[in-house]
Order: sequence, then structure tokens, then C-alpha cells
Amino acid sequence: MPQYVYKAITPSGEALEGQMEARSQQDVILKIQEAGNIPLLAKELKSGFSLENMLARRNKIGHKQIGFFTEQLSTLLNSGMPLDRSLSVMLELSDDERLASMIEQVRDKVRGGGSLSDAMEEQHGVFSTMYTNMVRAGELGGTLEVSLQRLSDYLKRSKELRDAVVSAMIYPIILLVLAVGSLFILLTNVVPKFVPLFADAGIELPLITQVVFSGASLLQSYWWVLIALIVIVVVIIKSKLKEQDFRFAWDERMLKLPIFGELISRTETAKFSRTLGTLVDSGVPLLSGLTVAEKVVNNTVIRRAINNASEEVKHGAPLAHALEKEKSFPRLAQQLISVGEETGKMDEMLIRTSETYDGEVRNTIDRMLSVMVPMLVLILAGLIFTIVFAILMPMMNMSELVG
Repeated sequence: MPQYVYKAITPSGEALEGQMEARSQQDVILKIQEAGNIPLLAKELKSGFSLENMLARRNKIGHKQIGFFTEQLSTLLNSGMPLDRSLSVMLELSDDERLASMIEQVRDKVRGGGSLSDAMEEQHGVFSTMYTNMVRAGELGGTLEVSLQRLSDYLKRSKELRDAVVSAMIYPIILLVLAVGSLFILLTNVVPKFVPLFADAGIELPLITQVVFSGASLLQSYWWVLIALIVIVVVIIKSKLKEQDFRFAWDERMLKLPIFGELISRTETAKFSRTLGTLVDSGVPLLSGLTVAEKVVNNTVIRRAINNASEEVKHGAPLAHALEKEKSFPRLAQQLISVGEETGKMDEMLIRTSETYDGEVRNTIDRMLSVMVPMLVLILAGLIFTIVFAILMPMMNMSELVG
């Protein structure tokens, strides 16, 4: 669903700004009105580079801030401090203007008799559906501080997994950028200097030298065309990925890639298992948990498998049995979930499944790096050797003629 930037006025006259995910502009307006506020602006946030997009992202409260907010609130509530007092203390200690504004709005709603989950839902786009559902379950069960502690642990583990994947990708990306940069400099600045030298000598150039010189000449004259083509291809692919059928086919191909497909599958399984396990452990019904956990999965193939399994569960089928029919869902995860259902410890087994796949993700990353890094080095070395060899061959011919 598209993202919308909105502005509104609260009944007390306070200005609100933010963004939310909705099907249409009318849905955004209705949500603002349902929250008791007066909508002033609701505009779709277009993809791509723009000043509006930059400002919207800048004003958005990030995952790190939500994690800090959750951990701090959990600590204060576990110490026996009342909810409204805890929020007031957090407001006094907050140095972030965006976070402080959000805390103040939540506190005022709670002081006015509203629930914490309702107050969080009114902060459209800040707290996820999973987050508010867990808070609501904690409120209903009288275990709000426990739910917040579980949320804090969940956010920490999710961040650790995300950071592990990002950190692992940094080195290969730096290596790839250096390789491409080195080749570009070599072909546009070094190789062209030998062209007039060989032309003045009047020798016949080997085929490999002709190919390298032609490639260098094209790159030197039309490098901007290459960059433009890359940008156009990226824009087209991003646009096509918004189409449901194309996105599904794309995700299906991604899962079939060697090593990289395993990384996607295991990462998505870890996220799904951790989310569902945390929700079930907090008292959220399984069906509601499946609906929420499905949304944290990015790969549409795995998401459809979870959706199909949810339909089976609605008709009374065990979750593990429903997932067995889905080939895109890992077998080990199905077996662990089946054990959880048989022993009545579904929440524990789901958390254990997420921990198992966290380890599998790290193992897959190590395997991927052990293959990718040497491969990039070999490709770079091979290309540089080819260019050097292409220059040395006619130079050797020149030395023979002189001799």
C-alpha cells in the first residue's frame, strides 16, 4: 500500500504531522477523523528523490528510537511506576524533539482515560500493528510491563539480525565499488595513452588489444550513456516491482538463487517465527498473530504461503499441517512448529525456530562471503591481467621489430 504524508489539528489545537500506510487518500482522512483530529493535508508520498520525501523521512521516528522508547518504558513500569508518571519521566528525559512530541501526545491521551494501545494507534505510522496488538494484549491481561519487555527483546533481536545482514554486505559492496572504480580509471585514463604510441609505430594490433582499446574508447566517450542505462533499468525494475504479478515472479526467482535464495528464505522465516512467537506468548490469538506476522515478511512468495496456511487454520487445520502444503516454507521450521503444537508450547518453539534461523542466517552469510569475496578478487584480477596482457603483446612485438 502507498504511504501518505498528513497534517492535522487535535481538538486542543495542537498540530500533528506524520505519515501512514493506507489504500487511498480518503482512508487517511477517515483514520485522522476517527482519532478525533481535524485533517488538513493528506498527500501520497511518491517514491524517488524529492525534498518532500527527504523531509518526511527526516521527521519520521525510526526503529532505533522506538526500541529506546520501549526499553525505557518497560524498565519504568517494571519498577512499579504508574503508566502516566512513566511517560512524564520519559518526556522530561527525552532530548529528541520528535520523540518527545510523540510521548507527550501518548501521555495526554492516557491521562484523558484512553488506553496506551489506542494512544499508540493514533500515532499513525509510528507503531506497527504487531506492536499495538501486543500492547493491547498486555493491557487486557494485566501484564503490560511483560508485553513491553517482550517487545523490547523482539526489537533488539530483529535489529541484531538486520545489522548482521547489513554488516556482512558492506565489505563485498566496498570491494565491488573499488573494483569497478579501478577498472574505470584504468580504461579511461591509462589505456588511451598507449593508443597513439602503437598508432605511430604502425604495427598490427592483436585482436585482444583491439577489443580493449575499442572498449576503452567507448567508455571514455560514452560513460554517461552507461550510467543513464543503469539508472533507467533500476527505475523500470522498481516501477515493475509495484505490480503484484511481476513482484511475485521476481521474488520466486530470488528464492531460487544459489546461497542468496537461502539467505532470503531463512531471514524471512526468522522474522515470521519471532513475530508470531512473541505475539502468541503475549496472549494474542493464533489467527490474529498470523495476520500480523504475515505483514513483516517482505518476500511475496513466502507471504502467500503464510496467507494460505492462515486460511487452513481458520478451518481448523493445525498450523504445521497447513504449512506442509507450502513448498516455499522451510521444512525444518514446519517440524519445529509441529513439535510446539503437539507439546502445547507453540510460543516457545516459535521463538526457538527464530533463534535457529538466526544462526542459519549467519552461517549462510559466512558461506556467501567465503564464495563472493574470492570470486570478486579473481574476476578483478582476471580483468586487470587481460588489460595488461593486451598492452604488453604489441609492446613485445615492437621490441622484436627494433631488435
